[in-house]
Amino acid sequence: MTPIKSTTRFEGRIVTVTVDEVQLPNGTRAELEVVHHPGGAVVAAVDRDERVCLLRQYRYVADGWIWELPAGKLEPSEPPLATAQRELAEEAGVRARSWSSLGSYVSSPGVFSEVLHLFLARDLEPTASAPEIHEVLEVHWIPLAEACRRALDGELRDGKTALGLLRAAHQIAAGTTAAGPTSTCVGGRTHPGGEP
Repeated sequence: MTPIKSTTRFEGRIVTVTVDEVQLPNGTRAELEVVHHPGGAVVAAVDRDERVCLLRQYRYVADGWIWELPAGKLEPSEPPLATAQRELAEEAGVRARSWSSLGSYVSSPGVFSEVLHLFLARDLEPTASAPEIHEVLEVHWIPLAEACRRALDGELRDGKTALGLLRAAHQIAAGTTAAGPTSTCVGGRTHPGGEP
């Protein structure tokens, strides 16, 4: 939708905030505050033992630690799959030979333009991790069924993570992914919380 008029109120490192005058489908005109975001990619990485990679990550805005799938912001002109591949390596220390789409997710459509692209990654192997200096996180490998239970019972509060887990489990159960045999996900490292 193209606004009748758009006024920029804030330009930051990641987001821009505008007040847009728009005409709605019912003919009404409205002024809407819009947070523009470049979008991102989210990865449900599942190993041969049906464990999924979850990050326990400190989020200032969420007032503490939350569980999330590896994810990151799209760079300019970067395809979502390339973002997913980069973020999985940087945050989880693994790469995947098999990728399939889990569709997209609109995080907060009332105010936020962000679209997240979800992926299932299989056939995993270890690689060097390189989290950014502001990323405070722990890497855990948890049975996919348990992670889905946590998503359904509300223990996992992050929307992209809950949806990504459920879509990944559904796709695996339906047999619509081409995952083959994989190597160990974490190269023998032990992560906080005791997961191998």
